[in-house]
Amino acid sequence: MRLKGFQVTEKRRQLQQLQSMMAEFERMAKELENQIAIEEKKSGISDPNHFAYPTFAKAARQRADNLQVSIRELKVQQEAAELGLEEAEAEHAKAAALEERDGQMRIRA
Repeated sequence: MRLKGFQVTEKRRQLQQLQSMMAEFERMAKELENQIAIEEKKSGISDPNHFAYPTFAKAARQRADNLQVSIRELKVQQEAAELGLEEAEAEHAKAAALEERDGQMRIRA
């Protein structure tokens, strides 16, 4: 029973960690997008293919794109973690029901 409870707690912790990482990556990507917009406005060039497009904006755009890829990968991991948590909770509930039933049988005996 304790093992099942520990497993549920661990799955919840992993899920929360994934969600925190995703939120942090989303915040960083948004900050980069703001910096890109400022740099484009300063230079007057918003086309990344233009020969005079700011180098900083180009690098920031690549970092923001990489963060978006990471966020998508974390979402896949989050879905797997959510399934794992559901399974662990179901096993915990099952173990609790069996323990309760066994406890009631001992009282009757």
